[in-house]
Amino acid sequence: MMGTVRKLQKVLIANRGEIALRIQRACRGLGIRTVQAYSEADASASYVALADEAVCIGAPHSSKSYLNSGMIVMAAKATGADAIHPGYGFLSENADFAELAEQNGVVFVGAPSSAIRIMGDKISAKRAMLEAGVPCIPGSPGALPDDVTECAAICEKVGYPLIVKASGGGGGRGMRVVHSPDGLAVAVSTTREEARKAFSNPELYAERFLTEPRHVEIQVIVDREGNGVWLGERDCSMQRRHQKVLEEAPAPNIDRVHLAEVAQRCLEACKAIGYQGVGTFEFLYERGQLFFIEMNTRLQVEHPVTEAITDIDIVMAQLRIAAGEKLWFAQEDVIFLGHAIECRINAEDPDTYSPASGSVTEWSVPAGLGIRLDSHVLLGSKIPPFYDSMLGKLIVYARTRELAIDRMRAALGELRIGGVKTNIPLHHRILADEGFRSGRFDIHHLEKMNSTDHSAGK
Repeated sequence: MMGTVRKLQKVLIANRGEIALRIQRACRGLGIRTVQAYSEADASASYVALADEAVCIGAPHSSKSYLNSGMIVMAAKATGADAIHPGYGFLSENADFAELAEQNGVVFVGAPSSAIRIMGDKISAKRAMLEAGVPCIPGSPGALPDDVTECAAICEKVGYPLIVKASGGGGGRGMRVVHSPDGLAVAVSTTREEARKAFSNPELYAERFLTEPRHVEIQVIVDREGNGVWLGERDCSMQRRHQKVLEEAPAPNIDRVHLAEVAQRCLEACKAIGYQGVGTFEFLYERGQLFFIEMNTRLQVEHPVTEAITDIDIVMAQLRIAAGEKLWFAQEDVIFLGHAIECRINAEDPDTYSPASGSVTEWSVPAGLGIRLDSHVLLGSKIPPFYDSMLGKLIVYARTRELAIDRMRAALGELRIGGVKTNIPLHHRILADEGFRSGRFDIHHLEKMNSTDHSAGK
């Protein structure tokens, strides 16, 4: 049920980098003061200086700062913040953290802890999706049993090739492809131990392995009454080691009717589990069919491409819904125009992909019609070795996909970063690749492209 609308006065931002600055801008647009939480390693960062207030929450290592839930809630209360925005990564999908904030009377700008728990566990999430009629990949009916014989029988029904996944996994960890029954026992035991150590949850499940899928995701916004809209889809198939490199919206060459039907089912699922806020349903798309894989109960890194084609500020929407506002527009008000592409600009070796750190000695950014750069970096910024290597996100918008690709190539040509190596050369290769330009690719395309480039000596 709809609660009382509580205008947020001050938001503590429990994150770093470009997303911290992005949240600050949304707060300023709504007249909300900001408190920037930061680690000792980020004391000189641009977003710390730009916040209304700033508070150090610990040592450089994330476990002692950005992952220290107790310290973050304490900082919110000490500074008089009435809400915490977790950004993405770190504690953004941690149900215990959301619950801790709730228990301390601090608004968590995200989904309720109960919904995060349901969707954070892959088995319960899949169960909820099946009940709502969201199409799922054929797989085990629940957690795989410890008994080897029983496990083998279940997997035989699933069919090979299959993929064994950790119920609490994410970020490309806790999963193994099994091509035949001979490799099942080792895959299960290895993945179970990895899941136990990484996620404190040894439960596994199995799904049919799709050989040539694309990664397509649907963005939703839902208020406390269960009123929801979907803001189209994004294609995130350009991945390396399960990590997204380039995203675009809308997804090229996709069945729009099927997409709309599935999106509506996603909204029904949100209502069933009491979901509120922004969220993203991730799917594999193969042979004209979408298959649910997981839901991200938070803001996505790639949200700007959706903002570009809908002209809806997703972070502002998060804040307004967290304050208890009823959704202020309907599905028919959402209009999709043009095409947007986002390139993640990372501090890394373009050939080995090893993260890079150091000081930025050159910083010259592109500008012009349809160009947006979300970044916290300035000339002289120090890039610490403790966190994700993303320096920012370059986003372009144009009337067509072809024009967007050309605009991105031109924008990348203007982007000059010195002092640290970056993956800009990789983006140039992707945008010049015929498979990408044609829109005919799958989640394995970038790995194959890189393999071909390296064998050719590029």
